[in-house]
Amino acid sequence: MEMTKDTLRAERWLQFSFALLTFVTGLVDAASYLSMGHIFTANMTGNVVLLGLAAANVPGLSVLRSITALIFAFAGGIVSGRLEHWTANWRRSHWLGLAAGMETTLLFVACMMLMMKHDSVVLPSGSLYGIIALTALAMGIRNGTVRRLGVPDITTTVLTLTVAALASESSLAGGNNPRWGRRISAVFSMFFGAAVGAFLLQHSLAVVLGLAAFITLTAMIIQCFRSDTMQELTAASHK
Repeated sequence: MEMTKDTLRAERWLQFSFALLTFVTGLVDAASYLSMGHIFTANMTGNVVLLGLAAANVPGLSVLRSITALIFAFAGGIVSGRLEHWTANWRRSHWLGLAAGMETTLLFVACMMLMMKHDSVVLPSGSLYGIIALTALAMGIRNGTVRRLGVPDITTTVLTLTVAALASESSLAGGNNPRWGRRISAVFSMFFGAAVGAFLLQHSLAVVLGLAAFITLTAMIIQCFRSDTMQELTAASHK
C-alpha cells in the first residue's frame, strides 16, 4: 500500500513526536536510576532485572523500590487500556493527546513536589516512593498507549527489538533496511535523553522532570494537531 502525501506528512510528525517521547524515556530512566535508588521507572525490562538482582541481595538495590515501580507501571497500563475504551468515539489524535496530557501532568506534579519540598539530587526516603509512583504511572500510561497504537518500530521505551531489527534487516544481513530512519532516531533519542538527564541531575532532579513534562507537552500538541490521518498511517505502516 502506497502512502498518500498527507499520510507521509502525518508519519513525519508522528515520528518526530515519538522521538521526543523516547528522549523523555532517557531523561526519566536517568533520573530514576541515578536519583531514585537504582531502579527504572520507564523501562520495565531493566527494572525486572534490577528486581532480580535486589532479590539476590546485590548491594545498593532495593526489592521494595523496584516492586513499587513495577506496580505503578502496571497500573498505568490499566489506565491506558481503560482510556482507549472511554475515548473509543474520539478522533485517534485526541486520544493520543489525552494520554500524553496525563503523562505531562504526572511528571509536572512530581516536579512540583520536588520544588516545594527539597529540590535535591538524592531524595529523602519520605518523598522517594511518591516520585517513583508518579513517574512509573506516567510511563505506564504512555507504554500502554503506544503499544495499542501499534506502529512498527515506535515503542518509545524498549530498544532491544529495534536494534535487533536494524541489524537483522540491514543490507549487511541481506535485507533492504526497512524503516531505518525510525530505528536510528529511536536509539539516538534515548541515548541523548539519558546523557542530558545525567548532566542535568548534577544541578537538579526537578529540572530533569520539568524538562520531561515540557517535552511531553510538546509531543501532545503535535499529536493533537498534526496526526489527523493516524488511522491511515497505522494501516500503511504495517504494509
